[in-house]
Parts: sequence; structure tokens; C-alpha cells
Amino acid sequence: MAKEVASEIDIEASAESVWQELINFSAYPSWNPFVKSIEGTPGKGNKLSILVCPPNNKGMRFKPVVREYEENRKLAWLGHVLFPGIFDGAHSFELVPLSENKTRFVQRETFSGVLLPMFWSKLSTDTHQGFVQMNQALKSRCESK
Repeated sequence: MAKEVASEIDIEASAESVWQELINFSAYPSWNPFVKSIEGTPGKGNKLSILVCPPNNKGMRFKPVVREYEENRKLAWLGHVLFPGIFDGAHSFELVPLSENKTRFVQRETFSGVLLPMFWSKLSTDTHQGFVQMNQALKSRCESK
């Protein structure tokens, strides 16, 4: 059984500009209310260290592996709690160019694992709120440049 949380927003900026903000991990603490930090280099097969702080939660650090990396288009990773199958999260950031200076940013996570039913109710609400907050902050950051 898998469940998905997703949110999208249109940004008045090129996909390249949005991408540069998205992969500038060192700036996350100054603007990102949901993903407080990412350490590591984005690239397929690379391991990252990520701190997420959904609303109403203390936050959680995990170390996923990048599954997809397509410059100016997509960054996706897969993380686990303890080991695969207990509680897994496949997260992605996707950029869809709508025009030369307009981009749709889509953020989604597919959750699965034996512990999912226990956490789904709170997780779905808090994670969605975190996505919306991050998406709006990314939009504001990109459109102010």
C-alpha cells in the first residue's frame, strides 16, 4: 500500500532560474520553511543528508539516495526509516516549463511501508502544509530576483 502527498505552484521564472534556487542547498536555511537543510551533492546515486521540519513537528533527519537527477527538470530521492519496507518515502521536485519565463514546480512524495497506516493521518496533513509553505517560499524567492 502506498499513498501520495503532492503540491504544485506556478512560478514567474524560467526553469533554469528555479532549478538554480532549488539545488542551491546552502541557501535553504535562509528561505526554506520545510526542508531546513540538505547536505551533499545532487547526482544520481549520491547520498544526501536532509532535515525536514513539517509544521507541528520537531523535524527529522534522514539520508536518502538520489534516484533521478535531470538538470533543470527533476530531482528525486528515496529514503527509509531503519531499513526498506518499514517506512519509505520517494520524494521528487519536478520543473515543468510553461513558457520561457514561467515554470510549474511540482513537489510530491509517495509513502509506503508497514508503518504507513499508523502515521498517515497526521503525516498527510503536515507534509502537505510543509509542501505548500516551501512552494510559496520558492516562488517568492525566484520571483524577487
